[in-house]
Amino acid sequence: MWQQLWDLQEQNKLHSLKPFLGRWPGVPVQRKDVILTRLRIGHTRFTHKHLLFAETSPICTSCQAPYSVLHILIECPVFTFQRQSFFNATFLSLKDVVGENPHPRVFSFLQSIGFLNHI
Repeated sequence: MWQQLWDLQEQNKLHSLKPFLGRWPGVPVQRKDVILTRLRIGHTRFTHKHLLFAETSPICTSCQAPYSVLHILIECPVFTFQRQSFFNATFLSLKDVVGENPHPRVFSFLQSIGFLNHI
């Protein structure tokens, strides 16, 4: 029953990362588990602090697009070189990076672009 309800949530961004209900695989380091969870739900201090302080949404100075986890991890051309270096791929999805089996170099990538401490 719950899976049937979840299957109706195709527009939910978390559904694209985890189409089947069940526990997420555990991450042995709690800090990394918290980071992955925040990335998966799309809520980080950097992308959402404007809501807490009644500020305007942060905009990417390169693309003029609103900052989001999707934009930072997948879309922004500023990080294309780092994406290719760390993930050895030119096309990635959020599922590839932070899905049920997160990419083993996701934390190194986040560190290299200066985003790890803003999650």
